[in-house]
Amino acid sequence: MSDATHSEPQDSHEGPIKTPKQLIATVVASFVVPVLIIIMLINFVALDKKPGAGSDGMSAEAVARRIQPIGMSEYKDPSDAKSMRTGEQVYQAQCSACHLAGVAGAPKVGDEAAWAPRVKTGYDALLASVLKGKGNMTAQGGGDFSDFEIGRAVVFLANKGGGKLAEPKAPAAAASAAQ
Repeated sequence: MSDATHSEPQDSHEGPIKTPKQLIATVVASFVVPVLIIIMLINFVALDKKPGAGSDGMSAEAVARRIQPIGMSEYKDPSDAKSMRTGEQVYQAQCSACHLAGVAGAPKVGDEAAWAPRVKTGYDALLASVLKGKGNMTAQGGGDFSDFEIGRAVVFLANKGGGKLAEPKAPAAAASAAQ
């Protein structure tokens, strides 16, 4: 066979990279190109504003609802009688549930016959019963209302039932009177 018709087979282990310069360029490109693709994908996802379909989750009102406080603290100045609730307000908020209808043996508001024996015991005894609890009535002391406010409610209820109790003195007024 002649050399012209028969050629030597090429080395099957030879690749497209033939020089060290090509090898370095290929290695660098194999690291740089994926990093650039990842950066472009992150920018595409992060910079595009895509609100949820039918959702107002990112609106200013929705954000304000999510970050609003879940509880509030109310501080009262015990020396400021004007910031304290009246006896009628405390009655409406706390006492009317039972005393309006006479639930569980509670004397009804305005029932002079039911209130007469209680009023005879005096303000201090009535207040002690309310603060510590008596019969089916649970203790009211230490709750949402101060002892002074509860005392106002005791006077309100007793006077509606025919009593003639005087309004209790505000804590600051009582402390200054004692001095």
